[in-house]
Amino acid sequence: MTQLTREFGAYVIGTGRAADRHRALDFGATEFVDLDNDTLEDIGGVDLVFDVIGGDIQKRSARLIRPGGTLVTVVGPPEARPAHGQAIDFVVESNRAQLGEIVQRVRDGRLRTNIGNVAALDDAVAAFNPTERVKGKTIIRVRP
Repeated sequence: MTQLTREFGAYVIGTGRAADRHRALDFGATEFVDLDNDTLEDIGGVDLVFDVIGGDIQKRSARLIRPGGTLVTVVGPPEARPAHGQAIDFVVESNRAQLGEIVQRVRDGRLRTNIGNVAALDDAVAAFNPTERVKGKTIIRVRP
């Protein structure tokens, strides 16, 4: 998401734990807020929050949105709403053309991936319930 929004001219503020700082900046965030050591509320007014965490972080993030701004969440119906903006529950409905465009961006080097684990279909349950935290996306291979 960060790479695509930067491509379209957005100023991206990444958030996460200290260990995530380098990765967020490497993938295109302009600045980074450490949720354990920085004050999220110091960011000021933003146009858009893309929430992948929910809970307390979503509630705190909703207060950062400027009038007319938007909170987009992928973790279910919004628990918080901006005072003078909107909140959207984002559900991915991909289509072949969009997926083809993403594949082409990866092939061209315009979009980098963050793959942490590739597992066979038979190992899918274990791959999604690891004993250790895996950074990056888990890919399930359905064909040998």
